[in-house]
Amino acid sequence: MGCDHYSTDISYLPELSAYLDGLLRQRERLRSMTEADDWARAEATPSEEEIARVRRLIRRVTEEVDQLTDTERAEIQQAAAMVRQTRQGFLGMPRIPQPLPDLRPERPA
Repeated sequence: MGCDHYSTDISYLPELSAYLDGLLRQRERLRSMTEADDWARAEATPSEEEIARVRRLIRRVTEEVDQLTDTERAEIQQAAAMVRQTRQGFLGMPRIPQPLPDLRPERPA
């Protein structure tokens, strides 16, 4: 989400909320790890900037939706649910198989 070209809409709100929850859980879990070195904990902990950025995205989307009438909000929610459902079951996306790991190292000749 650090990309300058990133944009979102209400159809991504559940994913954004889940992502934020995951960042917060990870941050708390890492804070409670007393056996970890400080540098390791600092490297693995989500930055406050990233957490704030996701919160701003969520707030911006919800504030825009809150400005709508009840009818408009219901229509938007219905459309967003349809987009999410289509996104989950979209069959036209090309699938690129991951290369299989080489389990046999090169043998000497």
